[in-house]
Amino acid sequence: MAVRNSTAAVIDGSAIVLSSLCLIHCLALPIITAALPVAGVWAEAEWVHRLFVLLAVPFALLALASKHVGYLTGSLIVFGISILAAGAFVEALHDYEVALTVAGASLLAAGHGLRWLNTYNAPH
Repeated sequence: MAVRNSTAAVIDGSAIVLSSLCLIHCLALPIITAALPVAGVWAEAEWVHRLFVLLAVPFALLALASKHVGYLTGSLIVFGISILAAGAFVEALHDYEVALTVAGASLLAAGHGLRWLNTYNAPH
């Protein structure tokens, strides 16, 4: 069982870090942009947001395939990745991209965090 828990820890830990990076990109980069104009190129680059979403999808799928995914955990992960993808890939939602990214990354991190807790609190 230690291997499964170790794998779960890596999956969920990586997913939480990725969600955190997504939030940092979304919330801190505009502030950095004001101080460093070169950072503005990264703040406005659509490919960066899309790359984060594409990196998050495999972690979400691996987490959903786990036996430690309940209804709440699975819902948080599915809604989180869906909201992130909508913000990154649906052009009509471009004006709401920051709000969608913050909401999606937060839900996704919460889902992975809950899965992490369920994995380590599950009977061995």
